[in-house]
Amino acid sequence: MTTLRHGDRSQAVRILQKNLNDHGAGLVVDGDYGDSTEAAVRAYQLKVGLVADGVVGEKTLASLAGGDCQPLLKNEDLVQAAQTLDVPLASVYAVNEVESKGKGFLANGKPVILFERHIMYRQLATPRHEGDNPDELKRHADQLAAANPAIVNPKSGGYAGGTAEHQRLSHARLIDDTAALESASWGAFQIMGFHWKRLGYVSVQALVEDMSAGESQQFAAFVRFIQTDPVLHKALKGRKWAEFAKLYNGPDYQRNLYDIKLQRAYERHAECGCGQAVAA
Repeated sequence: MTTLRHGDRSQAVRILQKNLNDHGAGLVVDGDYGDSTEAAVRAYQLKVGLVADGVVGEKTLASLAGGDCQPLLKNEDLVQAAQTLDVPLASVYAVNEVESKGKGFLANGKPVILFERHIMYRQLATPRHEGDNPDELKRHADQLAAANPAIVNPKSGGYAGGTAEHQRLSHARLIDDTAALESASWGAFQIMGFHWKRLGYVSVQALVEDMSAGESQQFAAFVRFIQTDPVLHKALKGRKWAEFAKLYNGPDYQRNLYDIKLQRAYERHAECGCGQAVAA
């Protein structure tokens, strides 16, 4: 599905404008996604409780078609995050737009995940309890890797995508439930399970339960992830987008232009006046 945003001109925009008019927008149906269309999109998103970022993706289109918005990320979640992080709302809109995978759940209702076999290997080889023998743990991890290279492996890879990632995870959980759950990234913001203690959960199982409850919970975990990393939080507050992208996305952030996307998204949200609010 094509995402529609400011500057687009197409038949899809004309259809969008007609749908918005059915909800009282009063737009000229010209296929031009200009200021008035973006304002109408934000107004509709606010009315139904969606993130009011002016971008029309799967969630907004589904809502226009009569879909249920209840399990989806809410605009009030972003407003609260701006207050919690003490940053402009436009910054939160930008980070959500660029760093989110777009949705936190698959069509079957399970949370979006990506299972990392190299993290599974690391977790199995890492001592957890007093008296654990590192050499024995590594030997055991090597044995498991030899028998199950798609699930336990010193090297990353083997991704299947979509629902198949849950199949990989299920196989890994038969080996070690905790290590397996710690070795997957969860939800729209792909928070790694092994961060459970840092994020204030009593166990990785509690994190998974929260990630499975709704996109608001997934976003709250993402906010805590930023909060608990002073350097990352400082970069966001200073709108140092290259530094933020490098810290969150890794050294290859430039390849995907994450810093440029963040900067442009921030400017767009700030300029429209919709993301100017700053926490008191």
